[in-house]
Amino acid sequence: MAGGLVRYRHLSRKSSHRQALLRNLVTALVQHESVRTTWPKAKETQRLAEKLITLAKRNNETSRRKATGILYTPHALLPKLFGELRKRYAERPGGYTRVLRTEPKSRYDQGDSAILELVDGPRDLRFAMTAAAVARDERLGRPSRELTLLNRAKVTRFRPGGQTAFDDMVRRVAGLRLGGKGTPEAPTV
Repeated sequence: MAGGLVRYRHLSRKSSHRQALLRNLVTALVQHESVRTTWPKAKETQRLAEKLITLAKRNNETSRRKATGILYTPHALLPKLFGELRKRYAERPGGYTRVLRTEPKSRYDQGDSAILELVDGPRDLRFAMTAAAVARDERLGRPSRELTLLNRAKVTRFRPGGQTAFDDMVRRVAGLRLGGKGTPEAPTV
């Protein structure tokens, strides 16, 4: 019988291979805070990563054992998960990860690519892109668009010291003095 409700993406793998793939991606996400992969893999990894961070927020022995079963290198990553990441997301009710669609990885493989990242971290791409848009608007002397203002509110809402960190990022981006086509201007000799 074809069709019906699918509870998760099978990713063209048997269950053991799929679990190993997702555990590997979640381990890399906790370690590097950003992972580039295909869009379906990123969406499935996002589900597991959200559950892992929720376990870290509970911070009891049961959640530590479950997190140890998910991560491939728990001895190296449990202190980061139950320390830095737990404190970062203590006030956030959910939505700890973000999936951003990107161009395909190669011109031969036209599969949908994506970046899976932890929000409010040092490698938060939306934070940097919004700061660049605000810096550009300030340089051109025009008011920011409504979408830029909405993104500014989103990226500073749960970040500790969010507004000051955002203003610092805007100043850093404005200090780059980007040229007309997005490349830095050549230094004058």
